[in-house]
Amino acid sequence: MEQQKLNPTIVYVLAILGLLCCCFGGLGFILSGIAFFIAYSKLKTAKENPENFDQSSVKSMNTAKIVALVILIINVLYLFTAIFQIYNMGGWDAYMEKVNEMMEQFQNQ
Repeated sequence: MEQQKLNPTIVYVLAILGLLCCCFGGLGFILSGIAFFIAYSKLKTAKENPENFDQSSVKSMNTAKIVALVILIINVLYLFTAIFQIYNMGGWDAYMEKVNEMMEQFQNQ
């Protein structure tokens, strides 16, 4: 029986897109969370039947899982930072007022 290969490409793509979405208030945790879940579930399947999977592809999927986890942690930290800053400004309404003031100042220049 031929050994199956794990393809970590989708995990890398989702993780990198999650890193790019980090700039949007930490919303990249959705994509990086999905990437981590995919890698975790495929590695779990490979661990249950190690004789059916190529070990080099298992190692590359493990690397992809680590990349997804690091990006997930970065996104969660950024999300908590954004929530904390909005809370310290006095809530969503005060935050939007500040954004509108900054936009008006930018337009007047």
